[in-house]
Amino acid sequence: MNIKIVIADDHPIMRQGLRYLIEKQPDMEIAGEAENGQLAVELAEKHRPDVVIMDISMPELNGIEAAAKIVGKMANVKVLALSMHSGREFVLKALNSGVSGYILKESLPEELVKAIRLIATDKNYLDPEIAGIAMEQQSWKKTCSANSSVKSLTNRETEVLQLLAEGKTTKEIAAQLYVSTKTIDTHRRQIMAKLDLHSLADLTKYAIKTGLTSLG
Repeated sequence: MNIKIVIADDHPIMRQGLRYLIEKQPDMEIAGEAENGQLAVELAEKHRPDVVIMDISMPELNGIEAAAKIVGKMANVKVLALSMHSGREFVLKALNSGVSGYILKESLPEELVKAIRLIATDKNYLDPEIAGIAMEQQSWKKTCSANSSVKSLTNRETEVLQLLAEGKTTKEIAAQLYVSTKTIDTHRRQIMAKLDLHSLADLTKYAIKTGLTSLG
């Protein structure tokens, strides 16, 4: 039986390249493509693929939050994080979201194919360039680095922060998350208090710096 795959990346050229590579493999097939994290979650729920190749930085819902949602809802769907980021903070956030593997975009195509096959058989894969970071932790489930204040935000606050940074209005965010505008205002105040930030511009800069959004 072929390995069923969903590709999630906000760059069309990247998706096209991944599709070309996967379609060349005799044991793999594409179940769907997503240009943002929210759509990736929806496609995973619809198609129940074996593997979701997930870009870390995407609009609507970043790859880390999307991975956490997928793994939380669908234990049999494995997520392979795909990123240009090899920094400690990015890697640990991804691993703690529940992904089964992490590979850098600069890796060779055959490494990606190898990672997909390993993950599809309930094994883990770490890019050799970042393996040492994960080895510092006794478990991938431990919390991210102590100096990362983003860990203090709830999943919903993280979603709101990303959407605010992407230029969505309070009304638009409320409609997307099916809550009231008052609730979004409350979340925004709590986010600012937790991160000690005092303007929308500061929130946007923070979201870009920590990789919550692909803007910039």
